[in-house]
Amino acid sequence: MVSSPPPPLAVAAPPTARLGRVTFIAAVAALGGFLFGYDSAVINGAVTGIQHHFGVGAGRTGTIVAVALLGSALGAAVAGRLAERVGRLRVMRVAAVLFAVSAVGSALPFSAWDLGAWRFVGGIAIGLASLIGPTYIAEVAPPEHRGRLASFQQAAIVLGITASQLVNWAIAQGADGRSEGALGPLDAWQWMLLAAFVPAVLYFLLSTRIPESPHHLVARGRLAEAARAVRDIEGPDTDADARLAEIARSLRDTHQPRVRDLFGGRAGLLPVVWAGIGLAVFQQMVGINVIFYYSSVLWQSVGIDQSGSLLISLSTSVINIVGTVVAMLLIDRVGRRPLALIGSLGMAVSLGLAAWAFSGTTGSGDDIALPDLQAGVALVAAHTFVFFFAASWGVVLWVMVGEMFPLRIRAAAISVATAFNWIANWAVSESFPALSEWNLSAGYVIYAVFALLSAFFVAFAVTETKGTRLGGG
Repeated sequence: MVSSPPPPLAVAAPPTARLGRVTFIAAVAALGGFLFGYDSAVINGAVTGIQHHFGVGAGRTGTIVAVALLGSALGAAVAGRLAERVGRLRVMRVAAVLFAVSAVGSALPFSAWDLGAWRFVGGIAIGLASLIGPTYIAEVAPPEHRGRLASFQQAAIVLGITASQLVNWAIAQGADGRSEGALGPLDAWQWMLLAAFVPAVLYFLLSTRIPESPHHLVARGRLAEAARAVRDIEGPDTDADARLAEIARSLRDTHQPRVRDLFGGRAGLLPVVWAGIGLAVFQQMVGINVIFYYSSVLWQSVGIDQSGSLLISLSTSVINIVGTVVAMLLIDRVGRRPLALIGSLGMAVSLGLAAWAFSGTTGSGDDIALPDLQAGVALVAAHTFVFFFAASWGVVLWVMVGEMFPLRIRAAAISVATAFNWIANWAVSESFPALSEWNLSAGYVIYAVFALLSAFFVAFAVTETKGTRLGGG
C-alpha cells in the first residue's frame, strides 16, 4: 500500500466508452504491479540453478534472494518525491527500464555478487512500481469506480506471481525439468530471469499511450496539458476548467505530513501508528514469502524432484489468486478485523500442520524423503496457508493502512508502515535458507507462533475501519 494525494471531488459518471478508456489507463498502470509480482517471485524457480552454477550455500542464497527487498525499500522511499518532481509517467518508465536492465543483468551475471547487484536494481524497480501504480490510479479513477480500479494493482501482483511460476515450470520442462539444465545457449534458470524483459518492455511502451496525472500537471502549473489529460480521461464533454479548479483546491488544502507528526503517544509514536506498523510486520512474519521465494527448493529439500516442486509452486500461486478474489468479495461484507482474525487462525493451524509434516523427513542427503502421510499433509497445509493468507492479510493490511490513519498523518504513516513491511520481508527471506538447514520443522513452528500472535494483535490492538469516513483527525 502506498500514500497518494486525496481523491478528487465526485464528478458525474463517465459514459460507458469513457469508462472503458479509464479501465485501460488503470490496467496499464497496474502492469507495474504485474512486474512487481513477477520479479519478486521468479527467483523461486531459479534458486536451485543459481546454487549449482555458483556453488553457493544457504547464507549467500538468502542474501541473493533478499537483497532485492532492500532495493525495494529504497525505490519506495524515493518514489513519492520522484513522482512529484518528474511526473507519474516518467517514474513508470524509469521502473520499466530498471526491470528490463535487471532481467538482462540477472540472466547474464559474472558472479553471485554480480547477480545480487542486478537483483538490487530490480528491487528498486519493484519499490517504484509499488507506489506509483496505486497513486496514479487513485488520481485518475472516477470516484464511483475507484475501489474496483484500485484493486487492479493487487490483482496484477498475484497474476504476476502466478505468471512467473508458470513460465518457470514451462522453461524447466524444456531442460529436463531442471533449472540448472542447459536450454540452448543459456541454462534454464537464466531464461527464467530473462523472461521478465518482455513484460518490462510492454510496460514501457503502453505507458506512452496514457496521459499524465492531471494532479501532477496542475501542481506543476501546466494547466493546458492538465485540461487535455482531463478530457482524455473523463471525456471530451467534461468541464475541464471546473475539474481543474477542484484539483487545485484539493491540492491547496492538502497538509504535507512529516515523520515528526507521527510522534506524540506515550510510547513515542502515536498508538494508531504502532498499530499500522504491527499489521505490516505481522503480515510478513508469518512466512508467506517463503512460499513465493523458496517453495521450489523447500519441496526439493524433502525429496520432491524439481519438476514436481515447480508444479507445486504454480498451484499455490493459483490458490493465491483464488484467495485474493475471496478477500475482495468479503472484505466490505464481513469487515477487516473478522477477516484478519479468521486468516490468522487458519494460517496458524496450516503452519502447525506443516511443521508436523516436515518433522517426519527420513534419510539424508539426496535420499531424503517424506512418508506418504506427511507428504500429503504438507501439500495440503501449504495450499491452505496460502489461501488463508490471500483471503485475509494479503488484502486486509493494505486496505486497513489506507483507512486507519487520520488525513494529517496518512501519507507519512503509510510510508513508515510500508518500510517496516519491506524490512520484515527482508528479514524472513534472508533467514529462511539457514533456518531450513538447521531445522525446517522448527522454522514452521516459529511462523505458526507469529500467526497466532497476529490474531491476538488484531483482537486487542486494532480497531475496525469498515464504514469509517476517510479524512478524519
